Amino acid sequence: MMGFLWFWLVAVMIVGYVVLDGFDLGVGVLHLFLAHTEAERRATLHSIGPVWDGNEVWLLAGGGTLYFAFPLLYASAFSGFYLPLMIVLWLLVLRGVTLELRNHLDMGVWRGLLDGVFGLASALLTIFFGAALANVLRGVPLQPDGYFFLPLWTNWRTGVNPGILDWYTVIGGLVALVALTLHGALWLTIKVSGGLEQRARKIVTPLWLLLIVLTIVSLIATIAVRPATLNNYFSYPVTFIVPVGVIVSLAAIWFLNRKGQAVKAFIASCLYLFFMLAGACWGVYPTLLPATTGTQNDITLTRALSGPHTLAVGLAWWIFGMTLALAYIIFVYTRFRGKADAHAESHE
Repeated sequence: MMGFLWFWLVAVMIVGYVVLDGFDLGVGVLHLFLAHTEAERRATLHSIGPVWDGNEVWLLAGGGTLYFAFPLLYASAFSGFYLPLMIVLWLLVLRGVTLELRNHLDMGVWRGLLDGVFGLASALLTIFFGAALANVLRGVPLQPDGYFFLPLWTNWRTGVNPGILDWYTVIGGLVALVALTLHGALWLTIKVSGGLEQRARKIVTPLWLLLIVLTIVSLIATIAVRPATLNNYFSYPVTFIVPVGVIVSLAAIWFLNRKGQAVKAFIASCLYLFFMLAGACWGVYPTLLPATTGTQNDITLTRALSGPHTLAVGLAWWIFGMTLALAYIIFVYTRFRGKADAHAESHE
């Protein structure tokens, strides 16, 4: 029971991070292309300025939760994925540094460089996060001792000894890039005004069409790479509500955006991300990290779970911490509701 509970608590942390930090990654990707003037670029950055650093706390909290709930998974994944984790760390640093420095350098050349680095770092982060999830679904070359090593790429094929990047994980990265860019565009329709808002609303439709194609392709590719992801769905047919939720949320994004109901369209995007991630988690459960070297090397829920005392104490602290986090989120998002002012003081 505790294993089941902690599996989904970690999943909640991941979903919370993707939904909350996902839109400011998407804004980072878009701000170079949608904003035509310095005032519009400031407006896009002000739309995420009060919340972007708070959103990233969910990533740290997820890592901490993983550490005490599933220490074997934490040790295996954080060593095997050492290279991409270092890349992600530097990309997060670059995003923070460029946002902070931008307001202190009043020279156009430097601002242009910082904007470019911020946009590139945001795009690469979405790709790496999508590729990371695809690595988990595909599996990694786990050894009997629970450890593995992955190069950045090998021959771009899946198999017993794949790389971090192959044809399947690239598809996962593209799905994340388009989904989170769309998520960011929907956030901008809520937070900015004028021509910038209109351009954000118009770009939703082409991104939405591309996302539909990539979602279908990723589903087919996942079934081809790991057919076992369907086992839980056939064992519990009621859970087919998850792919139905993906379809309904995608349809709602297009319909609500067309009707100009920006907040509801953004919520539909949140639901799409939720159903996609929940579907992936359910597809691998109760395996936490599949092995390409044979199911006997899989890191499973029972194999990786901490002791009962650790989990009981951790649950009490998790509830306390999440209560504080939710209170903070409610305060910040209500305190800074409304349209972003391009000429206001920065909250970055």
